Amino acid sequence: MNTPALPESAPFTSDQRNWLNGFLAGMANALPALLSGNPNVTSHQGLTGLGSNSLSSQPAPTLPLLILYGSQSGTSEGLALALGDKFISRAQEAGAQGRSGFNPKVAGLDHFRELNLAEEKNILCITSTWGDGDMPDNGVSFWNWFKSSEAPSLSHANFSILGLGDKSYARFCQAGKNLDQRFQELGANRILPLCECDTDYESKSETWMEEIISAIESLNPAPANQQAQSPSSNQNNFAITTSGSTLSTSSSSSPAKISSASTIPSFYNRKNPFPAALLENRPLNAKGSAKDTRHFTLSLLGSGLEYKVGDALGVFARNSYELVDRIILALYCKGNEVVIVDGGEPLALRTALIHRIDLRRGTEKLLMQLLDASTNFITKRKLIDLLANEGQEAKAYLSENDVLDVLEDFPQIKLEPTAFVSSLNKIAPRLYSISSSPNENPGEVHLTVGIVRYTVADRRRLGAASSYLAERVPLGMPVSVFVQPTAHFTIPQSPGIPIIMVGPGTGIAPFRAFLQERRNLGDTGKNWLFFGDQNRQFDFLYSEELLEMQSTGFLTRLDLAFSRDQAEKVYVQNRMLDQGKELFAWLEQGAYFYVCGDAKRMAKDVEAALLQIISKEGSVDPEQALAYLEKMKSEKRYQRDVY
Repeated sequence: MNTPALPESAPFTSDQRNWLNGFLAGMANALPALLSGNPNVTSHQGLTGLGSNSLSSQPAPTLPLLILYGSQSGTSEGLALALGDKFISRAQEAGAQGRSGFNPKVAGLDHFRELNLAEEKNILCITSTWGDGDMPDNGVSFWNWFKSSEAPSLSHANFSILGLGDKSYARFCQAGKNLDQRFQELGANRILPLCECDTDYESKSETWMEEIISAIESLNPAPANQQAQSPSSNQNNFAITTSGSTLSTSSSSSPAKISSASTIPSFYNRKNPFPAALLENRPLNAKGSAKDTRHFTLSLLGSGLEYKVGDALGVFARNSYELVDRIILALYCKGNEVVIVDGGEPLALRTALIHRIDLRRGTEKLLMQLLDASTNFITKRKLIDLLANEGQEAKAYLSENDVLDVLEDFPQIKLEPTAFVSSLNKIAPRLYSISSSPNENPGEVHLTVGIVRYTVADRRRLGAASSYLAERVPLGMPVSVFVQPTAHFTIPQSPGIPIIMVGPGTGIAPFRAFLQERRNLGDTGKNWLFFGDQNRQFDFLYSEELLEMQSTGFLTRLDLAFSRDQAEKVYVQNRMLDQGKELFAWLEQGAYFYVCGDAKRMAKDVEAALLQIISKEGSVDPEQALAYLEKMKSEKRYQRDVY
């Protein structure tokens, strides 16, 4: 087949003609594989070029690079894909100058058996930490293998790790720390030190990306005097990205599995959130409950935002005006002082504290600012002791005290306002599991939120985002939001598959969405929900909806666990054990098993109960039960949305 090309008389510039000729050559080369049903091409829904941008007529990158990600909610995956795109752009620039660039493969840690780390020279990894220091679900199997004697020597490889975490947890960025240490133990050369990002990760992760690109390019200099190839000689060097995987047709490299993040056809995103009008704010607990759980409805009309069940909604909160005013007084300020936050536009101190600064907890940088500004010997000694021993005592102190606590513990120290705000973290959006189906609720998104209120040292404390939604946003007023797509936590793509959902308390949120969606689609698959809370009389969230679904037979089974309705506390894991035989039968029928809620205790207790059921009902030992569960994970049949 002749390679198609534009005629010289076509009304395009030289650069445009070269690009289009390369595109046509690539399409011509790919067409036979697509028509023959090549199994490596998983979909024909979208045919785009390298990464997520375009096919290029420039020479393909020739230097290998593996980018791994461990992701629970999709953030690490999105960053990994963005990093891959950056390398591809650099490769295209290098190709235009006749130099080599990098050919990135981007893969989840759960694909490690399809890769050969022993052959990789450059390995970058971006991972979140889940729960209290755990690997994200898609990295558990990898970590068990990587820390074992089966892991290969990596003395030939360069590596660097970007870790995402939340400093409110004691084991901050522990997954990244574990991987960083293990790579070094296996002999790999650390390119850059571990980069630890808190919840406001954007600026720090962007800086790390730029630094790692420069550093890894310096370790892999391009061959001198390499000549650029012409479009006609480059026909076998391009990549096809198709809905979830990339097929590299270069004869010199194996297929690069580059997953694609969910795309949202909207102008609005995390960096540019949509002002969604609050339409509904109603309590879900009955009067007399010890809890305050709210159902919120927000309008997405005019946003272009789309979501699927299992996705999360990011909410940018505003801090309590009362808390902000007390901090301003503790700083001996008036609130109208001008400050600069992250090199942005000048803002009044009060405005910055309400909209931009995380006031939930202090930072070691704030303690350092107080130490530098203090003139009192006793105060200085106390701060020095806190910051000693690599800041271990400071971390423990800060985990229990917010910014106002810190200022009140070290009074009579005057801080310069801009220095003060620069010592704190920026407000990060709070991610809430969406509790609605977009098909049943067009133009709307629903949230199920537990309102956080408690008292410490005679001061009322509030959850920043939950109290903002519940108390400080009148109906009709906008809330800044964006959609955070999930990588895997969603209903089965094929209809008819049974699902088992375990979601006590606000963990019911995504499963309300799952049930709505399956009902809307007419899916005949069986549905089983385990729900629990404190008291049935007060805390049976969405009881009317769930009981109606049960009465029609759509909700095949509904098992309830209200811990305080009897002398002995009963939880969802107890109900699972009560129904172990039936539950295992569903698993054997191919059921998907989902968990949503507290990571520290509930999710671990549920997994322990699940393993006990598999062992007992499957007549296998604990090790075989664990292998059974690992197989479910690899098949995406065991999925968790825990926090």
